[in-house]
Amino acid sequence: MSIILIIPILIGWVAGWLVNYLADVLPITRQFSQPACLQCNESFTWKEYLLFRSCKNGHARKIRAWIVQAAILSASIYTWQNPAVNLGYLFGFMLIIYFGAIIVIDIEHHLILHPTSIFGAVLGLITGSVSHGITATLWGGLGGFVIMIGFYYFGVLFTRIRAKRMISAGQEADEEEALGAGDVILATVLGFMLGWPLIWLGLLLGILLGGAFSLLLILWMVISRTYQKNALMLFIPYGPYLVTGAFLIIFFPKFIELLVPG
Repeated sequence: MSIILIIPILIGWVAGWLVNYLADVLPITRQFSQPACLQCNESFTWKEYLLFRSCKNGHARKIRAWIVQAAILSASIYTWQNPAVNLGYLFGFMLIIYFGAIIVIDIEHHLILHPTSIFGAVLGLITGSVSHGITATLWGGLGGFVIMIGFYYFGVLFTRIRAKRMISAGQEADEEEALGAGDVILATVLGFMLGWPLIWLGLLLGILLGGAFSLLLILWMVISRTYQKNALMLFIPYGPYLVTGAFLIIFFPKFIELLVPG
């Protein structure tokens, strides 16, 4: 192993700490605060937290913490050796840190938080301008917003239909949304990052990935004979799939060339 890889390894490990911290703290307190056990709310000392130790009540950290560390560390090494076109390692890895925080928080809490959206918009404007210029960046953000707002209102209609079906089935309607306003903001942020016209491809990839996962989930429910019981409660966070679509376009351009020749 080249000694120069020590740099991305150290940066990747610290970035993994950061993503874990943001995912543990922001959804709970909405601010930068002392990390606490997600099971009993006992505060960690910074030494306990950074060394992945159990809380004072003996609750072990989630396996997610180690998965995030490994994933971000691997991404740091990959980006160091294969920097994103026109962005380089620094800007490219900043995008990965942002993507990681969005994915973990949305999977665990079904939330796209305003602080991450604001930071993402600033990051997207900067990286987009560096990568493809301010005009394509702004058009990309507008395109992402317009495309996703259409899906959002379709989701509002679906939610109303679902609520009526739940009531007719003797269930209490909830406030679960097919597509949240946070996803619309995220699409706008990704539009800044990808620019126009690539944002439409990024959203298409995200929607296809989310649809494929939903199909597999439905097939599993049919096989396990739980579909009738759980069909109305089937909602998945779309943020991770939208982010994955953008990630593929930014960091694997050859893969995109296979999809869209020329």
